[in-house]
Amino acid sequence: MTQSGDIPAGMDGNPHLPVAELPVMFLSVFDLYKIGIGPSSSHTVGPMVAARRFLDSLKDVVLPDGARLRVSLHGSLAFTGKGHGTDRAVILGLAGETPDGIDPDAVDGVLATMAERKSVRLPDGREIGFDPATDVIFDFGPALKGHANGMIMHVEAGSTTLAIETFYSIGGGFVQTEAERAASVSKGDVPPANVPYPFSNAEEMLAMGQRSGKSIAEMKRANEEMVHGDSLDAKLDRVWGVMNACMQRGLAQQGILPGGLNVKRRAADVLAKLRAEQGGNAVQPHRVMDFLSVYAMAVNEENAAGGKVVTAPTNGAAGVIPAVIRYYLDHCVGADAGGVHTFLLASAAVGGIIKHNASISGAEVGCQGEVGSASAMAAAGLCAALGGTNEQVENAAEIALEHHLGMTCDPVGGLVQVPCIERNAFGAVKAVTAASLALRGDGTHLVHLDTCIETMRQTGLDMSERYKETSTGGLAVNVVEC
Repeated sequence: MTQSGDIPAGMDGNPHLPVAELPVMFLSVFDLYKIGIGPSSSHTVGPMVAARRFLDSLKDVVLPDGARLRVSLHGSLAFTGKGHGTDRAVILGLAGETPDGIDPDAVDGVLATMAERKSVRLPDGREIGFDPATDVIFDFGPALKGHANGMIMHVEAGSTTLAIETFYSIGGGFVQTEAERAASVSKGDVPPANVPYPFSNAEEMLAMGQRSGKSIAEMKRANEEMVHGDSLDAKLDRVWGVMNACMQRGLAQQGILPGGLNVKRRAADVLAKLRAEQGGNAVQPHRVMDFLSVYAMAVNEENAAGGKVVTAPTNGAAGVIPAVIRYYLDHCVGADAGGVHTFLLASAAVGGIIKHNASISGAEVGCQGEVGSASAMAAAGLCAALGGTNEQVENAAEIALEHHLGMTCDPVGGLVQVPCIERNAFGAVKAVTAASLALRGDGTHLVHLDTCIETMRQTGLDMSERYKETSTGGLAVNVVEC
């Protein structure tokens, strides 16, 4: 990695900002868009990843007869873990499964096998005692200090602890050990980057665009190609393919979602009504917004059912970006596959800035960090795909995020259903509105994206823990009381 001086001029011959002036920050589009299963990136995907990591860490640990593995869930992982399937996710991870590799239809079979076997098999073939019914513990005491989503995994033999590790699921499927968490907090969570445009906030991003003459998507592409090379477009196509397949399945499924709230799937019925109106004389002009809403709801109904989904940037907000991409393809003039690539790249650029400077975790800052971030990313992506300038793209993201500030995360029953499914529809509608408003302007505006992101961070710090994915306040309490 270059440490000083100017980065070599790009293909356009324009000079870039000197590395010495830039904090080094790079989050890949595929860090933000992970393929996994529902219903939650922080409560399902993250714990599964952590469990698999813990198994891998035991390769050098001597395991005497009678050794046993136990897991304790803390903070939000305890309070809403049952509704989010956290215990099931841990068991799947201990079974060696991965979020992007597991077939959702195979989950129940894997869980049944683990319950019958009552042991965990390490990659090297050794086994440790583990009873899923008793060895996953929901600890409703104080949350761990490092993060609201904490879990402790340990192996013991009698009174002797043979191995122990604390993991934090920090949102969007990202997982850190206790040491990694401490290091990221002290260093500002800056991954190493060997990329030509390592912007850490919107101001730097816009300045780089002005100096290089490149769009946000072009700069993001240049960064990604340093890592993924010629496979970038194929990988972007795979992400969109999984998003679209999730949506298509959601648009075809009917019935009641699991979890006990008796929430009915609605996407298929709404789509059928929209199609029946096609060509009619009494079609309302806002019908296109119904399409946008049903696209988002279809994804989040699938997520709630534990289906294959893409974190965008989280599972709880997974419907916003696919819905706006589908809206772009089906309803916007001049839409094409290249525009989808532009959309994903520009949206990921904004998502990386939000995660770096604030949070995408509902357990940290409430739903403003999940659906709010997703809406900002979608607004930026749509604006870019429709030919917006860098300044218009930044404006679109700011408008969308600004109008989600203060949004709480209070899922009824700890399930990603109410208000989450409809909330994705509204996030998608706000994203399209934000992109449209930005495109009608010249990019100048009063509140800048960096200011809005910092406001979201501060609002999250001030927000009561009852409204941050613990299901101890708001709708989560009042719906039950009613």
